[in-house]
Amino acid sequence: MSAWQDWLAAEASKREEAGLTRRLRERSADDPTIDLAGNDYLGLARDPGVRQAAADAALAWGSGASASRLVTGTFALHAELEQELADYLGQPSALVFSTGYHANLAIVTALADRTVRVISDAHIHASLVDAVRLSRAALTVVPHSDVDAVHAGLVVAAEAGERAIVLVESVYSVLGDAAPLVELAALCEEYDALLVVDEAHGVGVHGPGLVATLGLAGLPHVVVSATLSKSLGSQGGAILGPAALREHLVNRARPFIFDTGLAPAATAGALAALREIRRRPELGETVRTRVAALADALGVVAPAGAVLSVPMSSPQAAVAAQAAALEAGLRVGCFRPPSVPDGISRLRITVTAGVPADDWARAVDVLVELVKEHQ
Repeated sequence: MSAWQDWLAAEASKREEAGLTRRLRERSADDPTIDLAGNDYLGLARDPGVRQAAADAALAWGSGASASRLVTGTFALHAELEQELADYLGQPSALVFSTGYHANLAIVTALADRTVRVISDAHIHASLVDAVRLSRAALTVVPHSDVDAVHAGLVVAAEAGERAIVLVESVYSVLGDAAPLVELAALCEEYDALLVVDEAHGVGVHGPGLVATLGLAGLPHVVVSATLSKSLGSQGGAILGPAALREHLVNRARPFIFDTGLAPAATAGALAALREIRRRPELGETVRTRVAALADALGVVAPAGAVLSVPMSSPQAAVAAQAAALEAGLRVGCFRPPSVPDGISRLRITVTAGVPADDWARAVDVLVELVKEHQ
């Protein structure tokens, strides 16, 4: 064996021993398993109208954008989606990216450099963590949802003459709690800092997202990143905020400039799903009602979003519970290190409006029993 083969084998052995090996699992288009593991919160990924819009766009525009958006990869569809996203989320403008990961990389790396201090909540998504690393900005990681710690970080930045960016999620995916956005927005305004809010788990479940519902949309110091791959049932991401910010991203964001544009089918699918969300606000209400009832049945705290996390005693226990659920016809996920900020493995259950009421009732019964058995 070469040195690299030896190293790979040793890494694989360590993962297996710790119960942290991850494997790809194929599924068919007609898989009858109830999906409580994905991120299709509102059940729109397979909505007939959304699928038809995606198919029609592929036939009209082709299977891909064929170029970066600054060359020939910007379509009328992109502009239409950006306008309607901005309108729904109450923002002056929007810019669509090929993935939500790219959107988060773009907003941080296009704004931050060595003259900027980033103040990051300890629980932010990996895409934002990677973005800060790429930006080479000074970094202060603060304890989760600790407003006082953010305040202290902003004081440090002000005293050093640094511009400051605060990074949070509106709803955090592991613990499911909501960020103290009103307090953070007020602090950022006081210290002339920028608040970047990742609304991946807020939009759809909470209508236009928590930034909008809390009355913070459109403020010049509050920027929103969003994904098209969860409640919107498609693929892609977006940054929403002032028009000057959008222009800056078009000219400076490498994940936008050097990436092929969002595919027509994904763009049209997201647009159709957005219109469906606006037409059927009860979808988000269904998710909120179901997640509260399930949390009560399992004896855990109800999350602010659609993802319910049930603490397990070990990574192995989480995997065993996941396997038992699959045998019972339910596909659920599990959080294990390094995906959990506190090192505690959890069963990850996605509550969705897309499961019929009878199937949902059966799923709840199965989950209650398997958690009792494996927790």
